[in-house]
Amino acid sequence: MTAYQITSMMEGVVQGGTASVLREVGKPIAGKTGTTSDGKDVWFIGFSPDLVVGLYLGYDKPRSLGRAAQGGHTAAPIVKDFMKLALANKPAIPFKIPPGIRLVRVDAKSGMRPNPGEGGRTILEAFKPGTAPPDNYAVVGVVDDGRVPMQPGIPPDATNVMRPGALY
Repeated sequence: MTAYQITSMMEGVVQGGTASVLREVGKPIAGKTGTTSDGKDVWFIGFSPDLVVGLYLGYDKPRSLGRAAQGGHTAAPIVKDFMKLALANKPAIPFKIPPGIRLVRVDAKSGMRPNPGEGGRTILEAFKPGTAPPDNYAVVGVVDDGRVPMQPGIPPDATNVMRPGALY
């Protein structure tokens, strides 16, 4: 399940991130771009369900590749051209979602479920059982139906509620 979560995140890099140029391939692809400080090295490491590609660009004696050098602008387009050819006669096979994974639409900024009718960009995220954001959110001091305020209680041993350096 963890491997699928990482794959799903890396698909996001291709679908709407720094490697979006690879969408032109028209097949499921996941990957990650990279750029070192001062643009001395750039890369793209990616894969489809049946092909893995790694491309690294840089000089033997490190020096800048130029101001515009970035993995998404320099390396990813080269990989795109290669993958278009390598996957041309392959079917568009999606990555296999393992049993137990739950795909949940969340707000792209907050990672929480969007409120009905609320604007903003949403994305699908993969969650292991029991880890997805809740369907609804409770406000502290208010019961679930929002009408009757709850009475705050103090735990019998309040000294153990918080300790320096730890959250409970």
